[in-house]
Amino acid sequence: MSAEGVDHYTLALTWHPGFCESRSRPPRECREPALREGADRGFVLHGLWPSLPERFADRGVDRRRWWQKGCFLETPRPEGSFCRAHPPLALSAALGRHLDAVMPGRASCLDRYQYAKHAACLALPEQAYVAAAVALVEAVNESAFGAFVTLQQGREVSRNALIDAFEAAFGEDTGRALRLECRGRGRRLLTEVRIGISAERLADFPAAESLVRQDRGRCATRVRIATFD
Repeated sequence: MSAEGVDHYTLALTWHPGFCESRSRPPRECREPALREGADRGFVLHGLWPSLPERFADRGVDRRRWWQKGCFLETPRPEGSFCRAHPPLALSAALGRHLDAVMPGRASCLDRYQYAKHAACLALPEQAYVAAAVALVEAVNESAFGAFVTLQQGREVSRNALIDAFEAAFGEDTGRALRLECRGRGRRLLTEVRIGISAERLADFPAAESLVRQDRGRCATRVRIATFD
């Protein structure tokens, strides 16, 4: 899978219990018991985000605006829920089941919104785009890093321990490819991790050579890994 003029992708993975705890008005995937299961299997998929494409940069779009608007710069997002952002994705039955397992937010049409914002304007086929994202989240969850985070549920760990676990899993000096996202008071509640992956080496993930440096996140020195009660 490739998007023309894109340097890298950001794989955004949500820690579902932390995300749900951080929401004052939790969405459906946080309220329904069946959609809250699976924290023992690791992270869930938020999205796979291409970096600023050359053709947008050539038109004067900067990185900040691309992250805010994405493809909605060309096709404005319809008002209303995520379900209005795009028709149902054309996925095989097997891929749809896999996506359901790794993206509880699909209950709120997160998959449609993510495709509409980050892929629709880049000629990325729906099946290939989703298949790539599913394979990436599964690779993270099957790694020693995914296992480490899962084992820490209900505990507080140091931010550096998370970075060290990432480097132990994916290679020395790969920690700058990891961005930690936290919310809540003092930014101590882990809600998401973001991993930078080279567009040219996407198929090689999680090899160290496929990872690219990102800006640091904004988490406290101690981070709580939430769990569902």
